[in-house]
Amino acid sequence: MSEEQPAGSPDDGPTPRAGQARRGRRRARPPRRHTVARVLVVTGLALAMVTALATVWLYRDLNGNLTVTDVTGQLTDRPDEVDVEGPQEPVNILVMGSDDRDGEGNNIDGLTGDGQRSDTTILFHLSADREHAYGVSIPRDSLVTRPDCTGPDGENIPGAEDAMWNEAFAVGGPACTIQQFEQTTDVRINHYVVVDFAGFKDMVDAIDGVPVCIPEDISDPAHGINIEAGSREIRGDEALNYVRARYTLGDGSDIGRVKRQQAFIAGMANKVVSGGVLARPDRLVGFLRAATKSLTVDPGMGNVVKLSKVGLGFQDIGLDNIRFITVPFEYDSREEFRGRIVWTEQAETVWQRIRNDQTISKRLDSGLLTAGNVPGSPRSTPDGGDEDESESPSASESESESGGPESPGASTAPRDESQTAALEAAGLCT
Repeated sequence: MSEEQPAGSPDDGPTPRAGQARRGRRRARPPRRHTVARVLVVTGLALAMVTALATVWLYRDLNGNLTVTDVTGQLTDRPDEVDVEGPQEPVNILVMGSDDRDGEGNNIDGLTGDGQRSDTTILFHLSADREHAYGVSIPRDSLVTRPDCTGPDGENIPGAEDAMWNEAFAVGGPACTIQQFEQTTDVRINHYVVVDFAGFKDMVDAIDGVPVCIPEDISDPAHGINIEAGSREIRGDEALNYVRARYTLGDGSDIGRVKRQQAFIAGMANKVVSGGVLARPDRLVGFLRAATKSLTVDPGMGNVVKLSKVGLGFQDIGLDNIRFITVPFEYDSREEFRGRIVWTEQAETVWQRIRNDQTISKRLDSGLLTAGNVPGSPRSTPDGGDEDESESPSASESESESGGPESPGASTAPRDESQTAALEAAGLCT
């Protein structure tokens, strides 16, 4: 009789077969939460990597779209910048719309000659306190003394007396327009932007159109314009031709076209800021792509980071404090210049206040618009109310003599008769 083996000894139970693993205690499975945590970490890292790569790709994509041209070497006798008080420096950006008339159907005004023209010139002034901004439009029919300027190839381009404003762009591009602006206003330009109108159409399409309000039906089959009266959003070629057309809308004047362009830009800004574009990545990316493809800028705004820094200057300015005016003018009385315009003495008041970074009274433009009060929208009076005109019966007296800034909170109240008349002449709702 064999001796008993201790319990649990190797001799207990049947001997395992060859190649058969000895059964032992089962190992406890690790808690499931560790596996889930690892999955979440890996997924998070993957998303972060994809996001980073997408951001880099988008940054490079947008940068690659921009056209950057330095025209500083072509500018001479530049005005000095005025020292002003404020947390930052004021910024003056000259925006020019480039319109190629060579394509079929593009020559809306029926002008002779080839190449590009600029029928749109707007100075955007951003105040040093970043509390208000102005868009001052210069009609292309303005008669000025065009100074000598330097062309893209370094050639001297002679100036001319009683030259139409847009001739400078036609003969010498953005540099000659900047030279002309600085010499006629004594306001120094910090940045410039040239917007290609064909690309402008893509910007409008990227945000699914811009709202307009038309008081009467517009029918112009020759230029693809057929818009029924009322409020609606327009896009594509219809939008492009709407902002360029002249003779079939309003009173047929260039001033009417300027006012419609102001209203259209105000409507676009309104929609981008308050219409959900910023909250829609697809629309925002599409808008940024279209915008960068449409722009020629100076090196100071030569990539999307620099461009965004300038744009961020507008972020704390309410839509009601982005105001659009037209340089004060009157029609030339000389028969040979019938239909052309000349700037009045009040124009110098506008440029003086821009130079000194002071606010501009709405009295200097009867058709003043703001990005928050587009024609056809409900009237609104922002906090702070409208300007107290009872204390200053004369714009030239109150602004040129006092030299002091007006209330930066002043903006658009219900329109008076002169404003209504100006908007009606432009073919806009009142």
